Amino acid sequence: MKRAIVLIAFFSLMLTMVGNSCSLPRHQPGSIVYKDCTGLIPESIKAMVRENVDNGLNVGMVVGIVAPCGSEFYSYGTTTLSGDKPVDKNTIFDIGSIGKVFTAILLADMVEGGEVSFDDPIEKYLPENEIVPTYNGHSITLLDLASHTSGLPNVPDNFNPADEFNPYADYTVEQMYSALKAIKLKQTPGEKYEYSNFGMGLLGHILALRSGMSYEELVIGRIANELYMPNTRSLLSPEMEKHLATGYDDGVVFPLWDNPTLAGAGNLRSNTQDLLVFLAANMGLDDSSLYSAMQVTHEPRFVANSDIQVGLAWHIVRRDNIPIIEHHGATGGYWGFAGFIDEKKTGVVVLTNTFEDIGEIGRQLLMESVVQP
Repeated sequence: MKRAIVLIAFFSLMLTMVGNSCSLPRHQPGSIVYKDCTGLIPESIKAMVRENVDNGLNVGMVVGIVAPCGSEFYSYGTTTLSGDKPVDKNTIFDIGSIGKVFTAILLADMVEGGEVSFDDPIEKYLPENEIVPTYNGHSITLLDLASHTSGLPNVPDNFNPADEFNPYADYTVEQMYSALKAIKLKQTPGEKYEYSNFGMGLLGHILALRSGMSYEELVIGRIANELYMPNTRSLLSPEMEKHLATGYDDGVVFPLWDNPTLAGAGNLRSNTQDLLVFLAANMGLDDSSLYSAMQVTHEPRFVANSDIQVGLAWHIVRRDNIPIIEHHGATGGYWGFAGFIDEKKTGVVVLTNTFEDIGEIGRQLLMESVVQP
């Protein structure tokens, strides 16, 4: 329990501190990522990766970058502390809250298909007997959930995990509904940004109910299969099992987190190559039926603070007045970063099997790409 609360508090603190695309040639999904483009990752970034691993901050780390010319990967370290197998672009990691942007894209895609509306109140899709909070007659909408402006807390008030090494595993749908019923909103939904795992998890649950599928089936059917991302799943395939990196925090093994009820907040595993395919599609480097829906999720909608704007799940962080569209993901023994500069059509993924923030490596690589010809 203590472990989960520390992690939750970290994300709340982190988020308080910190357009139209140009025309590019289109390709079949994933093709640009499979074209080698050397020189995209400078030696300075590789040195940072090696230093982190050699100093024991990270067990293994994989960096990937995709640009109009293709992609490049750099990996260092191992899948376990015993050092028996090196990490690489195929290594599977828990990607935590990076999964939130998948949830937002599912919403935007369903809006485009006329299945739901951004302005729909959440009670429209929940069981009739369930009570949901309102504020002065204002309901929480699907858009509020996706933009972290619902007024729901970061985690439900009745969140009390039995296992701090897998804190979301025993949280049930019944508990979620009970927590929703008991909440007293403090402001009108849609007016104030507050990062909420609860809200994004509830959104994933609602979209699953609307589709008649599980959350994982939605992700696979509408995103992973469309983009050809065979190694992005909640449940590991036998092939993914072979490539799974063990997660660590300060030398202690942490298992993959299971999050069946609040899956929309983060319950996916993936590798660097799949996530570069995902970023390439977001930037229009690869052709995809999801491109227009993805663009909707990038649009800034709320201001979190002077440096950060919020789209649908994505956070837009300005560095030297350059907008980086990004999201982090961290669970007990893993950390991930996925971000891109749309104007440069360059995206970066950094994954590690250690609870150690590697976001700055991702941002620095993106900023290095700005000065490259």
